[in-house]
Amino acid sequence: MFFEFTLSVRNKPLRDFLGAAAMLYCRAHLTKKMGIKMANSSLGIRGMAVAPHNLAAESAIDVLREGGNALEAMIAAAATIAVVYPHMNSIGGDGFWVIRGPKGIPGGIDASGPSAARATRSWYADQGITDKIPFRGGVAALTVAGTVAGWGRAFELSRRNLGGRMSMSRLLSDAVHFAEHGIPVTASQHHSTAQKLAELKERPGFAETFLVKGAAPEIGSLFKQPRLAKTIKRIGKEGSNTFYRGGLSKLLSKELAAVGSPLMHADLKRFDASLVDPLHITVRPVCRGQTLGADLFNMVPPSQGIISLMILGIMNRLKSMGLDPEGPDFLHAQVEATKLAFAIRDRSITDRDFMKVKPSALLESRHLDELAARIDMRKAAPWGQKLTPGDTIWMGVVDSNGLAVSFIQSIYHEFGSGVVLPESGVNWQNRGCSFSLDPAHINCLEPGKKPFHTLNAGLAQISDGRSMVYGTMGGDGQPQTQATIFTRAVNFADHPQRAIERPRWLLGRTWGVPSDTLKLESRFTAAVVAELKGRGHEIEMLADWDESVGHAGMIIRHANGVLEGGYDPRSNGAAIGY
Repeated sequence: MFFEFTLSVRNKPLRDFLGAAAMLYCRAHLTKKMGIKMANSSLGIRGMAVAPHNLAAESAIDVLREGGNALEAMIAAAATIAVVYPHMNSIGGDGFWVIRGPKGIPGGIDASGPSAARATRSWYADQGITDKIPFRGGVAALTVAGTVAGWGRAFELSRRNLGGRMSMSRLLSDAVHFAEHGIPVTASQHHSTAQKLAELKERPGFAETFLVKGAAPEIGSLFKQPRLAKTIKRIGKEGSNTFYRGGLSKLLSKELAAVGSPLMHADLKRFDASLVDPLHITVRPVCRGQTLGADLFNMVPPSQGIISLMILGIMNRLKSMGLDPEGPDFLHAQVEATKLAFAIRDRSITDRDFMKVKPSALLESRHLDELAARIDMRKAAPWGQKLTPGDTIWMGVVDSNGLAVSFIQSIYHEFGSGVVLPESGVNWQNRGCSFSLDPAHINCLEPGKKPFHTLNAGLAQISDGRSMVYGTMGGDGQPQTQATIFTRAVNFADHPQRAIERPRWLLGRTWGVPSDTLKLESRFTAAVVAELKGRGHEIEMLADWDESVGHAGMIIRHANGVLEGGYDPRSNGAAIGY
């Protein structure tokens, strides 16, 4: 069966709205009712963007078409996604950038914020909180929101090193429009709101911002955020600095105090995003009998980027992981590598200024060799971790010069702290609730300390001339899915869309899923499920296309400049090339 429609609307905002609504309907009908999926990768030569919402990808492509570079395009996409996927991220959250710069030189931006100066264990004790920091409310909004500073740092890099000429106002214009005039509510937003309604409806500002007559907004209805529109417009006019040291920062600090947050104006004022060198390992994947070299890059702590690299490094040493990208050997190998990497993460990874081990030491060949040697390919190791969920978006952009950005932005749990500031309309993150109040814990709360982040963004350069950006949302599922789609694309020669569409899995918890089992989408064969159970894995079956395994994306730039991208049909996304 075949569907075709044409939009011949000249007004761009209206065209975007109608296009999004039509895409929502057609995708839901085709994938859920008829089992049809979109299996071909998107192609391009001049530029490409992938995002979990098509409007964000289109914002990036519009910037590229107007002569902007990948950094400028990603700023536009980041602002738009904060508006059109509001349950997943916000300008009140954090972000990380991993960048393939001119001549292939890698770089990064750490736009994660630290805890407030007042955020001490004794301050929480005074609030009657001694066990664990609550997930929701003003006391959960204890870290500086860093993502807008990351936009500013990327904007400076673009202007200084890449000849960027677009204004911040232009880059944020789509986000302003969608916040002011509305966007169609996605199924993801509707279901997430409904599922979390009981714990969020009483939080300051949540009901008036995200509910309609006390209920989750209906799928396809028009969702507006007028206060947020004014705030983003102000950032466009005054620059990102206003969020931290300008007039907007004074408003934000006043609003935060009113909802019980320990954050003060001084905390915002002293923060800025930092330029960092990404972590790096080299692996030698084998594809169709040919051994390749691949340099892999990911974000430094407090990001768990090091864990994504460790999993791929361990798997690269497992020659018995099989040749079937949906087979039991591959799944078992990755799950067991994940267990080893997570055990190290949970005892070692925190704010890099507080770490007791050098991050690069965990990626040394001898260490990865030792870890790989522990894996029994016939038997699952014990598992029972109590991992935490997370809610995030990942996006990628590559421009005609090969400049590439792997970007991730988050407010941690669905809707973050649940607090929406009354005048600015900013939904503040709850990333700081991942701190422990146990003074012996690796992620123990300290003033000015950055919490551990599940956020991480992947980038690779391969010896055959390809480069790629890839990533996903999904909390603890992020490094697992990154390893899955990278290995499928490089070891198994899947094109990006195929690598993403194959059935996926995750070990442990992710957003909206409370159990710690090994979860498999039901498209895996009964034989694979039985074999994994026989090796000792505790299996839980998910839906055919389950959002809880993440919203993945990937762009590959081939040696001849051809761009090939894939987006996740589990999301509302798109991979757009031109």
